[in-house]
Amino acid sequence: MINQYSIYIFLIFSIVAANLAWLSNKLFCIKAVAYKPGWLRWFEWLVWYTASFASGLILEYKTMGVLSEQDWEFYVVTLCLFVVFALPGFIYHYDLKNILKQR
Repeated sequence: MINQYSIYIFLIFSIVAANLAWLSNKLFCIKAVAYKPGWLRWFEWLVWYTASFASGLILEYKTMGVLSEQDWEFYVVTLCLFVVFALPGFIYHYDLKNILKQR
């Protein structure tokens, strides 16, 4: 039962981490910057993906005791899943924010 809760916490962490680059104007949620260019948001998003992936590996090792061997397809699927998780923040930042400002 404890493993189930840790998986839910991991999924919530991944969803929040995927959206942090798009919803926050701070660099890595630490340093406030006046303007964050697009390439910096993508770089920050990639760093959050790496942190989320590393925490997933740590969680797997902690619960199973060993890391499963994976092929390249697994890594592509995790990256695509992180892209899907980031979609609400991306849409808000580039589309919805402008629409809400006009109203």
